[in-house]
Amino acid sequence: MIKIENVTAGYNERIVLRNISLSIKDGEIFSVVGRSGSGKSTLLKCVIGFIRPVEGHIFIDGQDIVGMSERQLDRIRRKMGMVFQKAALLDFLDVYHNVAFGLRYNSRLKESEIRKRVEEVLDAVEMEGTGNLMPAELSGGMQKRVGLARALAENPRIILYDEPTTGLDPVITEHINSLIVKTRDTFGVTSVIISHDIRSVLHTSDRIAGLFDGQVTVTGTPEEIIHTKDPNLQKFLETISV
Repeated sequence: MIKIENVTAGYNERIVLRNISLSIKDGEIFSVVGRSGSGKSTLLKCVIGFIRPVEGHIFIDGQDIVGMSERQLDRIRRKMGMVFQKAALLDFLDVYHNVAFGLRYNSRLKESEIRKRVEEVLDAVEMEGTGNLMPAELSGGMQKRVGLARALAENPRIILYDEPTTGLDPVITEHINSLIVKTRDTFGVTSVIISHDIRSVLHTSDRIAGLFDGQVTVTGTPEEIIHTKDPNLQKFLETISV
C-alpha cells in the first residue's frame, strides 16, 4: 500500500531524513518509533505530500506521488485519513459537524446519507449519542476517538496516526490502542502510527521501524523488536516492562 524508496528530505537546506526505505503492506498496522526530532513527523508529511523529497520515490497504492501536481495529490490524499496528536477538532462545531466536515466538502452525499455515515463511524469508535456535544465537553480520550471517527468518515484506504496516545492516562491509552486494532479489523485500513510510546506500538503493531537521527536503524515484528540488538531501541525498551 505504501512504498518508500531511498527518500532524502528536509526543510530548506537542512536534511532530516537520509535514504529512507520502507514497505507497508495493505491492511498492516505499521509503527515508526523514535525520539523527538528523529524525523517521524517529517516522514509522515512526505507520505501525505506536504513535503517533497530531495531524492527518492513514494508510492501510494502503486502511484508515485513525488512530482505530482497539487490536484493529483489531492486525489491521493482522499485515500487517507489523519488522526492528529491533539485531535485538532474545530472548537466551534459540535461532534456531529466535526465528523461530517470532510463529507460536506469532498462528497456529493445527501444530508441524510451524511448523517447515516456519521452515526456509523461514531458507533465504530464507541462515541454513539455524542453528536450534539462540543469538543470542550469531551475528555482527551474522547476527542481522540472523535478525531478517528472523522478520519474514517470518508472511507479511506489508509489511516495515519500522529502520536495517538500522547497525554493520555494508561487506561485510556489501552482503550485507544484497542480501537486502532479494531479499526483495522473492521474497516480493513492500512494503519501507519508514528509514536515514541514503545509499549503501545508493541501491543498494536504488525511491524515496527526504529527511526533515529533521520535513518531507519531496524525494522521487525514486535517479537523481533523486543530482542533487537539495535542500541537506540534497546534504550527505549529499558524504560518498560514488556
